[in-house]
Amino acid sequence: MPIVQQRLANLGLTLPSAAVPVGAYVTALREGNLVWTAGQLPLVDGALPVAGKVGHGDGRVTPEQGYDLARICALNALAAIQSVINDLDHITRIVKVVGFVASVPDFTGQPSVVNGASDLLVSVFGDAGRHARSAVGVCALPLDAPVEVELVVAVS
Repeated sequence: MPIVQQRLANLGLTLPSAAVPVGAYVTALREGNLVWTAGQLPLVDGALPVAGKVGHGDGRVTPEQGYDLARICALNALAAIQSVINDLDHITRIVKVVGFVASVPDFTGQPSVVNGASDLLVSVFGDAGRHARSAVGVCALPLDAPVEVELVVAVS
């Protein structure tokens, strides 16, 4: 079994199929030794496990749920990358993570939510998983998703 697949299995995770684009774009694009992903939602079997805004209080997606959703987004981004390079063991570095968090106006914990993606990538790729990152609060995301993540990775 390839190394990245084994590390995912050790975490109790399996790589999903790459999402099918719903517009005039591709889910991942390789140019030279870099691969960029389109924004990945936390879809599981084609559906959002939870929708809404991240924040504190009744009816909100909790920051802890947001963390778990960002982790799913990163897993979906890896699936998109695999659809372009076929073998995730060719990833030599996670270069950049951009995380968008649909959140209520007074929520300022976007970095802790996007840590879900970052922590997964470091667990799978070790030091090569450490990356530059942006964590941005937004008023809404497609399908009322709480989180969206995109990656830039270097490949061999």
